[in-house]
Amino acid sequence: MNHHIRFAGVGRVAACLTGSGAFGRSFLAQARRIPRLDARVALDLTAQAAGEALASAGWPRADIALCETTQEARAAWAAGRAVAAGRLDAVLDLPFDILVEATGHPEAGAAHALAAIEARRHVVLVTKETDSVVGPMLARLARAAGVCVTPVDGDQPSLLIDLVTWAQTMGFDIVCAGKSSEYDFVVDPASGRVLCDGVAADLPALAAWWSAQGRPLPDVVAGRAAALGAKFPLRAVPDLCELTLVGNACGLSPDRPDFHAPAARVPELPRLFCDRAPHGLLAGAGRLDVFHHLRAPDEASFAGGVFVVVRCDHEESWRTLAGKGHVVDLETGTAALYLPRHLLGLEAATSILDAVGRGVSAYPDDYAPRLDLVAVATRDLPAGALLEARGHHHTIDGVAAQMRPARALSRAATTPYYLVANRRLARAVRAGEAIAPGDVVLDEASVLAGLRARQDAAFAEGGETR
Repeated sequence: MNHHIRFAGVGRVAACLTGSGAFGRSFLAQARRIPRLDARVALDLTAQAAGEALASAGWPRADIALCETTQEARAAWAAGRAVAAGRLDAVLDLPFDILVEATGHPEAGAAHALAAIEARRHVVLVTKETDSVVGPMLARLARAAGVCVTPVDGDQPSLLIDLVTWAQTMGFDIVCAGKSSEYDFVVDPASGRVLCDGVAADLPALAAWWSAQGRPLPDVVAGRAAALGAKFPLRAVPDLCELTLVGNACGLSPDRPDFHAPAARVPELPRLFCDRAPHGLLAGAGRLDVFHHLRAPDEASFAGGVFVVVRCDHEESWRTLAGKGHVVDLETGTAALYLPRHLLGLEAATSILDAVGRGVSAYPDDYAPRLDLVAVATRDLPAGALLEARGHHHTIDGVAAQMRPARALSRAATTPYYLVANRRLARAVRAGEAIAPGDVVLDEASVLAGLRARQDAAFAEGGETR
């Protein structure tokens, strides 16, 4: 695809960013290099924090206005200055075209996205936490308002939707689609010493499982999991959350609710993620999963990238491709096609230009709640406990996530993970139990809960809620 042709008819687009964390700052910095993009409005918890993000992106401090009111924001915009604010309502009547929602906070994300849609603005929904609970409803409301809600290029859901739909368009039969975890396991094959996300561990038992050496791969990954599991967790809520969005967009589903999540080397992917026993882990095709990239220090990273495993249904073609270095396993009749990158805010502009300039969302028109990311207690939780989502990955201590078929809350025994986030338990929940809707104290003023009720009703009426 020639991107100059793709965006030839797109004029200058004005964007407003909410949330100036790592994603937001990378977006602001790259936007200054893109002639078609004007990203000079930023919001955070305070105007000061938003101003620091703009300054870190290269805006001269003298050109940044810290705005507390609508009048201040209007004056700064008219003067050509960058606008930093602590509330969306202070800037919502500025003439920007699209909201880049990147707070990572499920409730704030819902409120910001809904306000933008009601103001007839497009939305790039970077906040996957919100999307996992009410994304299909926001997409439906946006279409009714004549605007787009879209996931963001640079993050794995959009990149994987692109790869899956490309593969389907090319006629490939998808056995599995997924991504690598955010951080590689970098291993010394001789000693088993492991480095992952700045944490080092001596795991000599891992050395025996570095190579398959003719053993069945399911046995090999089980050995790796036993060696790694005591030091490194092999299930991550963000991975499950991101692939929930892909499942809702593409109709794929997990083989097990918390994924197989093997530690694997790239050449192993087509055999490992196939549905042919005893070689692979999967019970069927059309699955979603994640792997932890196991590599030597001198091997390239998968960089949190995305992959599809497809059928090799014409042996001569795939023998040719194998000879050119493609990752093919002719014994199982599968191949791995992959994109080893995700660039966060550095490549968000394609989503923005598509939405505003071309009216295109990466979500399909039938984006529907096929899957829910649900909350399951991993230890006994007392009544009154605050289920606070913390840290870079917005996880809740004592609560794991699983992907299960979506159900309207009124009929479900489970609650979406990011609907329980930052709320208190109304009753005690025991380890291993899913948190039910009645177990959580929901504020009647919650925009997220209100949107979820609207989503349940809207998709049930259309026969789309599972």
